[in-house]
Formats: sequence, C-alpha cells, structure tokens
Amino acid sequence: MKELAQQLGLSFLAEPWLPEVLIVVMAVVAVNTASYYLLRQAEKATQQTSNVWDDALVRAAARPLRVFIWLVGIAAASDVLGKHLGAPIFEFVPPLRNVGVVACLAWFMVLLIGNIANNIVSLGEAAGEEVDRTTIDALAKLAKLTVLVIAVLVAMQTLGISISGILAAGGIGGIAVGFAAKDLLANFFGGLTIYLDRPFSVGEWIRSPDKALEGTVEYIGWRHTRIRAFNKNPIYVPNALFTTIVVENPSRMTHRRISETVGLRYQDVEKLPAIVAEVKEMLQNHPEIDTEQTLIVNFNEFADSSLNFFIYTFTKTTGWVRYHEIKQDVLLKVAAIIARHGAGIAFPTRTVHLETAAGDAA
Repeated sequence: MKELAQQLGLSFLAEPWLPEVLIVVMAVVAVNTASYYLLRQAEKATQQTSNVWDDALVRAAARPLRVFIWLVGIAAASDVLGKHLGAPIFEFVPPLRNVGVVACLAWFMVLLIGNIANNIVSLGEAAGEEVDRTTIDALAKLAKLTVLVIAVLVAMQTLGISISGILAAGGIGGIAVGFAAKDLLANFFGGLTIYLDRPFSVGEWIRSPDKALEGTVEYIGWRHTRIRAFNKNPIYVPNALFTTIVVENPSRMTHRRISETVGLRYQDVEKLPAIVAEVKEMLQNHPEIDTEQTLIVNFNEFADSSLNFFIYTFTKTTGWVRYHEIKQDVLLKVAAIIARHGAGIAFPTRTVHLETAAGDAA
C-alpha cells in the first residue's frame, strides 16, 4: 500500500497520522450536522412562545456554535499532526484555539444581545405598547461594547500579554466617562427604580407637592417619563427626578373625601341640633357614602356671621366625575334639610346699632 501510494505520488496516504485526522474530521462533520438539525428544531419550538429569551438564545447560538465545533476539530487535528510531524508551527495552535474560543463566545453574546433587543421591540409593538427604541438600542450597544472590551482583554491575557496597565488606564478613563455621563446614569437608575418599585404605571394620575407636576402617565422609559397634563400638554420628566421628590398617586386611592363647612344664621341657633342630626342621618342612609369610613357631622364654630357645622365623610367611588355628582347631591340635600327646618344658610352680614342721646329727643 505504501509502495503504491509512493508510485502514484500520494505518499501522504500511507502516513500513520492520516486515519486519526480523518476520524477527527468525520467526527466534526457529524457533530456539526447534528447540531444544525437540533438547533433548527429548537428554533421552531421557541417560535411558539412569547418569551424574549429562548428564541433569541437559539438564533444567537447557531453560527457561533458551528464555528466553535470546526475550530475545536481543526485544533484537535493539528495536535495529531504536531505529535507526528513535530513542526514548530504547531506550537501556536493552542493559543490561537483559545483566542478563537473567546471570539466565538463574544460573537454569541453580541448576537444574543441584539436578538433580545429586537424581540423586546417587536413584542412591545405587537402588543400595541409604545417602545422606547432609542433607549433599547443605546443599552444594547453599550452591552455589546462591554462584551467586546472584555473579550479583547481575555484574548490578550490568553496570549500572555499583561493587561494590568491597560486596566489601570481603563479605570482612569472609566472615572472620566462616569463623570461625563452621570446625568444619563442617574436617569437610567431612576427608571430602574420605577420599574422595580412601581410607584405608578402607565394610565395612572400622579402629582407631586414638590414640583408643578400633575397629569396622567403616558410612557415610562429608561431615560424619561412622559406625563400628559390636564391641559393636554406633554411633560417630559427625567427619571432621576423621581428619586428626590414626593409623588402622590391619586389613582390608587380607595375613597374620595367630602369635607365641607356649612354656616347657619345666628337666629337659627335653636334649630341647629336638629339640622345636624338630620344631616348625619341622611349621610348614613345615602347609598353612595361609605359608612364604614369616618363620618362626622358636628357644630364646631361660632364664626363672625354664622354658626358653622362641618361635614366629613367618604364616598364609595373614586371616579372624579361621579364623585362631584355625589357631592352635589349631598350638598343639595343639606340645603333642603336646612330649608325644611325654617332655617337659612348664613352669608356675611353686619349689624349697626345707633345710640340716641337723651337730649336729642324731639
């Protein structure tokens, strides 16, 4: 066999390393083919789910995995050749293989980040939600850059290059970048706080006693939150502001309060107890008043021109329009009770007493 190969000019066919190399190549082809079909089936299965991670993971792994398998296979075949041939060039195979593995991992991470970002945008738009594409793209690019920088540093360390000096310089540069981007980072962490704590969500009415800020939340992004004021103007609020101000969320109230003071005339003082008692009974029997909450109707003040009693109670509804309808009904019934008792609602008056001198009598 060896003599025949030499006569045909194919002497390498008789080399003892050839079967080992062929076995490695056949194994690589088999594993690569199997991984291709397995990934195809996995991709079909993950397309049936709404998860942003599974199909992104499968699609990101497809090409880097096949390159990784060929890389490992070629490195293994090169090891076989190196043992038999002993050529110095094969000494470079292990470090190059390690760099290739790092490159494949970095490639996979970059593809994964891009796929996840695209899935978030696609699923949000399919659900009819507004998606901050600019913010998602910016975060995806930042994550990809981070992966590439780490991959380069790991590859340099694998090749025996010291990266301590590079890391020191990078630390100084990171401090400078941090100072330059402090507002952007503050807004990012402010948005993260909103997503984690959920003090409000889209569609809710919020206001702040610390700022001239009130309206309905329309959109929450990583950089800013958009609020639609009641005059229909949009307000763009940096997320960092929400970490330093008090935010009220009236949309999550359980009841609405009626707190009113009603004044009677001083000549109706004898009728006051009966009026107060009937107003309280009316509230206790009103179908829209929650009697399990605090309910107070009491005379509490001798004012300049009136005898004041106050009404303090809560409605069952939290709707703004419905609340005012109930409040109107309550106040009209109070006015009817006062009129039924022959009393009157006071208004500011002043009485002037004129004294007549004894000698001025006509």
